[in-house]
Amino acid sequence: MEAPVMVFAPAPVLTVTIEQQADVLELHLHPGGQGVWQARMLVSLGVDVTMCATVGGEVGGLLTKLLAEENVTLRTVARDRGSGWYVHDRRDGQREQIADDPGAPLVRHDLDELYNVTLAEGLRASVCLLSGPAHPSVADPEVYRRLAADLRAGGGRVVADLSGDHLTAVLAGGVDFVKVSHEELLADGRAADDSRAQLVAAADQLRAEGATSVLISRADQPALALFEDRLVELHMPPLQVVDHRGAGDSMTAGVAAALARGGNLTEAIRTGVAAGALNVTRHGLGTGRADAIKALIDQVRLQPIN
Repeated sequence: MEAPVMVFAPAPVLTVTIEQQADVLELHLHPGGQGVWQARMLVSLGVDVTMCATVGGEVGGLLTKLLAEENVTLRTVARDRGSGWYVHDRRDGQREQIADDPGAPLVRHDLDELYNVTLAEGLRASVCLLSGPAHPSVADPEVYRRLAADLRAGGGRVVADLSGDHLTAVLAGGVDFVKVSHEELLADGRAADDSRAQLVAAADQLRAEGATSVLISRADQPALALFEDRLVELHMPPLQVVDHRGAGDSMTAGVAAALARGGNLTEAIRTGVAAGALNVTRHGLGTGRADAIKALIDQVRLQPIN
């Protein structure tokens, strides 16, 4: 059996989507949020996943039932206040946000219980994936610093996909692999522009602050990776985009899946790029067939940057 991956998904949300299929109007209810989408891709890649999350209120009750259908081992903590949600209208093929609520901030009791559950599950896993909340206000960044430090102290391998104060906090705790988008680096003031030179400098800084390896996604441009003693640009044939949302989460999940199988960093990065690329060819966040991703891995080329 493959070693499991623990996904820290502090506050998943209920997603409500309105779609038009021919002459039929459809309503879809799914669990969502970064950690959920990452876990979904990990499962698609054949990896056992334990998800640690909080749920609360009427929305949380429905979320618990929907999460149980995601083929993950679920460890939930009942929170004092309601879980978040959003409603999207996709009848014209585009996503129009009608309303949303990321959920109330997790209070101290919620965080203490979730921390204990996550630590216990993380120490049993070979890879721990720390994902962010729907809104920065929902989870205290300090939790990420503590988790990263404690999980690594226990021998775990920590992968993080975060931005803002949460990224700064996890770096302070120490992290084995960080994935971040160039848009997030710009928004956080870690890069002055989207030039390769600025993004490489940002990767160097991330490593100086506590990341052993760094992967930067760049939308339709080749991703950048800084790992071991290598700085590379990742190239593959362009694919037709149906929906770009979720590609970054699939990329992170691909990295975690390869590491959980005992793959080296080169394999992990190539798997991540392939998983992210496939995600844009289809509707549905964090989705993709494992056989298609496996075929795409061979198309990923690492070009050294001097």
